[in-house]
Amino acid sequence: MTEFTVNPNRFDPYKTFKFRVKWDGKIVAGVSRVSGLIRTTAVVEHREGGDPSSSRKSPGQTEYSPVTLERGVTHDTAFEEWANKVANFGAGLGSEVSLRDFRKDIVIELLNEAGQLVLAYKVFRCWPSEFVALPDLDSDADAVAIQTLVLQNEGWVRDTSVVEPHEPALSPG
Repeated sequence: MTEFTVNPNRFDPYKTFKFRVKWDGKIVAGVSRVSGLIRTTAVVEHREGGDPSSSRKSPGQTEYSPVTLERGVTHDTAFEEWANKVANFGAGLGSEVSLRDFRKDIVIELLNEAGQLVLAYKVFRCWPSEFVALPDLDSDADAVAIQTLVLQNEGWVRDTSVVEPHEPALSPG
């Protein structure tokens, strides 16, 4: 059985280097890294007095790990604007947090090597719990300055409307 129904000649799984992140219906500029989507369900163990020595296990509460976005420092202010909705220094008493719109749903899209959308996940009710506006600076380092935005969330689902695309055949060159 093939893992790819539309493209049965495809053998390799999708790579991690082509993706995009969207919020407010727009692609967020410059995102170079997205942490994994991780869901963990606690195990609840119980046994009755007359049961064998081993316990029974059932699912408990499910937790969704934060999603971390990274991108190089530029003049785009999207990370900072969202982070300021949660904690805006100097905004004045009672207006440090924008309760009306500090949460956003985001979409993480995975693309194949040809740049076609192959998978998408919707991440719900995200809000920034950590923002690194400027990383450690080091005159001896040869590195890109990276901004980081850590997003708490209340769950995610795969967007099942995104289906496997017909991949273009390479033309002999």
